[in-house]
Amino acid sequence: MKFVENIKYFFSVIGGLTDFTIRFFLEVFRPPYEISEIRKHMDELGVKTFSIVSVTGFIIGLVLGMQSQPVLARFGAEMFLPGMIALSVIRELGPVLTALIFAGRVGSGIGAELGSMRVTEQIDAMEVSAVDPFRFLVVTRVIATTLMLPLLTIYVDFIAILGGYVAVIITQNMTFPYYIQLILDAIRFSDLIPGISKTFVFGFVVGIVGSYLGFNASKGTEGVGKASTTSVVISSLLILLIDSVLVRLTLIIFPD
Repeated sequence: MKFVENIKYFFSVIGGLTDFTIRFFLEVFRPPYEISEIRKHMDELGVKTFSIVSVTGFIIGLVLGMQSQPVLARFGAEMFLPGMIALSVIRELGPVLTALIFAGRVGSGIGAELGSMRVTEQIDAMEVSAVDPFRFLVVTRVIATTLMLPLLTIYVDFIAILGGYVAVIITQNMTFPYYIQLILDAIRFSDLIPGISKTFVFGFVVGIVGSYLGFNASKGTEGVGKASTTSVVISSLLILLIDSVLVRLTLIIFPD
């Protein structure tokens, strides 16, 4: 019965989230624009995430390089290691893992923050004061997450490639310029665009899910905790589901 209840709750969230998303698109293009709030949230939600994604990105490249080198060595294809690391990171690992970490840190934070404001009636007070809480609290955060995740992903890709170089020099005698040259020879423009473009979607998902669950939280502190944890779970699940669809679309649009 618990499983059935969880399934019902999941689909109820998806239904409410759809209405919430439609409302967002109706509000986002209507002035006034809270530029200062967007800038503040980009700093709080994005810039302060650089430390954790830096470590993650470096480990991604390092582990990928160390795990792949013995496999490629069996076939005498060790020179393809730099290109394989770069393509794996840029096309899939970088965007998805960065989005999942972003969902864990930022999605839970948004859910807890807005949930606390809801249960302490701060959002109700904003409405009484003739301030639109949806525009001020939700729209600004969703825009900030949508813009910041692609920047974080580009940074993680770069750090992961550096981590991959550390793995390469552990197993091979290769100079850094030659390592970069092999990567540039392997990467095409069609590899860069899909990996970066889908992070806009992932960033939007993290922002809108966290905002929806926090904005509609109830039942006091219990509701705040539920909004925070559920934001991470649903954001992560949607990221993986959407990624599977976008990967297929990428193969259709960029077949080679």
